[in-house]
Amino acid sequence: MDGQLLPVLLLLLGASGLWGRGPGPEGALEEPPEEEPPEEEPPEEDGILVLSRQTLGLALREHPALLVEFYAPWCGHCKALAPEYSKAAALLAAESAKVRLAKVDGPAEPELAEEFAVTEYPTLKFFRDGNHTHPEEYTGPWEAEGIAEWLRRRVGPSATRLEDEEGARALIDARDVVVIGFFQDLQDKDVATFLALAQDALDVSFGLTNQPQLFQKFGLTKDTVVLFKKYDEGRADFPVDEELGLDQGDLSHFLLTHSMHLVTEFNSQTSHKIFAARILNHLLLFVNQTLAPHRELLAGFREAAPSFRGQVLFVVVDVGANNDHVLQYFGLKAEEAPTLRFINTETTKKYMPADRGPVTATSVAAFCRAVLGGEVKPYHLSQEVPPDWDQRPVKTLVGKNFEQVAFDETKNVFIKFYAPWCTHCKEMAPAWEALAEKYRDHEDIVIAELDATANELEALPVHGFPTLKYFPAGPGRKVIEYKGTRDLETFSKFLDSGGELPAEEPTEVPGAPFPEMPENTTEPKDEL
Repeated sequence: MDGQLLPVLLLLLGASGLWGRGPGPEGALEEPPEEEPPEEEPPEEDGILVLSRQTLGLALREHPALLVEFYAPWCGHCKALAPEYSKAAALLAAESAKVRLAKVDGPAEPELAEEFAVTEYPTLKFFRDGNHTHPEEYTGPWEAEGIAEWLRRRVGPSATRLEDEEGARALIDARDVVVIGFFQDLQDKDVATFLALAQDALDVSFGLTNQPQLFQKFGLTKDTVVLFKKYDEGRADFPVDEELGLDQGDLSHFLLTHSMHLVTEFNSQTSHKIFAARILNHLLLFVNQTLAPHRELLAGFREAAPSFRGQVLFVVVDVGANNDHVLQYFGLKAEEAPTLRFINTETTKKYMPADRGPVTATSVAAFCRAVLGGEVKPYHLSQEVPPDWDQRPVKTLVGKNFEQVAFDETKNVFIKFYAPWCTHCKEMAPAWEALAEKYRDHEDIVIAELDATANELEALPVHGFPTLKYFPAGPGRKVIEYKGTRDLETFSKFLDSGGELPAEEPTEVPGAPFPEMPENTTEPKDEL
C-alpha cells in the first residue's frame, strides 16, 4: 500500500467509529465509561454496622429494617449511648429479629450528615424497606431494652391479637398496665390509629380483639379502648366516638393520665415517667418515710388525688432518700418535712401553703384549688451575695446581684446557669474556668456562673442544665442563648465575634428538663 495513503485510511477508520471510539457531538473522541467502584461490605463493631457514603446503599438493600445512629467521636452523649446501643443489637440478634443497628461518624461523613439533616449528636434514624429519602426519627428510650422494644414494635405486631378469654386474661395478668382495643371491625381506620400509638407506648402491653364473647365478658357494647392496671381503680375505659372516630392525641393523653398511679413516689425509676406524663401541674408532699407519723399522711394525700386526675400530678418525695437536689430546688431542708409544694413545670413557678397546718385530704384539696384558681402567689429563691463573689476569674452570681451584673451596659457578660448535681455542668467546668482566666484582663468581659437550683429569676426561667446566656454591652437588655460546642476554643470564638458563632455546627442534644435526677437516665440530655 502506498505509504502516503496509510495515514489517511487510519484516520478514516478512526472517524468511522470502529473500535467503539467514534467522535462525540463536538467531534472529540469519547472516553470509555468509568466503572463504578464495587460496593463494599460494611465492617462491624460490637454487632453494629459501621457505615459510610460508600456502604449505606448496600446496607439499606440488604436490611429492610435498619436503625442508624449518627454520632461524633467527641460527643459525650454518644459515648454514653454506645454500650446500650451494642446491648440492644445483641438482644435483637439473639431473637433473630429482622432488624440491624448501624452507625455513621457524622464529622467524617459530612455529605451523609447534611443529606439527613443531622444538626445534633447523637441522632438516630430508622430506615424501612431500603427507603433512602424518608427515614423515621427515633423517638424511643436510650437504654438497651427500650431501643430493642421500639424496634420490635416496628418490625413485628405492636399489639397481640386476642381470640378468647384465656388469651386476654394471660395478657392482662402479665403486666401492671395492659391496654386492649375492642373493635368490631379490625379493618376500621380506628384500628390503624390504635396500632400506631401502640408502636411508641413502650411501657405498656397492647392487645386487640373483635371477638363478640370478649365484648360481652368485659361489659362492652361498642368500640372501646380499655386500660387494665393492677393498682388504684383497676380499669379505665375510653369509648371510641362513633362520629369522630379515635383521636390519637386524645387517646395518648388518656393512657398517660390513667397509667400513672394516683400518687407516685419520686425516684430514679419514676422520674422520667413523671416528666413524660405531660401534666404540667405537680403537687409534691415531702415526708420522711422512716417516720410513722409522716407515713400516716399518705392516706389523706391519696384521698385528695382522684378529683385532680389529669390536672395535677400527686408526687411523694422522701427526704430520707437520695433527693437532696429536689429539696434544694424548692429551697427546703429535710427537717421542714412534712410540707407541701406546688409547681407548674412549664413556667417553673413554685407555690407553698400560707401556713404550716396539718396535711389532710381537705387541706391538700384546698391548697390545689387555691393555686389553680390564682389565689396563691409564687415564691422565688435567692441566696445571699457572697462577700467574695467577684474575687475569682469566674464571678459568682445569685438572684440578688444578677440584674446589676448581667445588665451592666458597659460589660459583655457570659453566664453559665448550672445545677450542682448536673454531670455535664461538672464536665464543662474546666473549660469555663479556662475561659474566665483567658479573659480576666478584659475590662469589658465578665465570665460568671449562677446556681439556678438555688436562685430563681422570674423574667429568665432556666429549663435545662447547663444553660449558657450572653448579655452584650449596651442598652436594650439583649440576651443571646449560646448553642455551640462547650469547649474553650468555641467559647472564645463566640466572645471574640460579639456573641456569634462563625458557623453553625452539629452539637450535642441540649439540656434536660429540671429537676431530673443525675442517676436517672441514659437519655442523651444533659444528665446522661
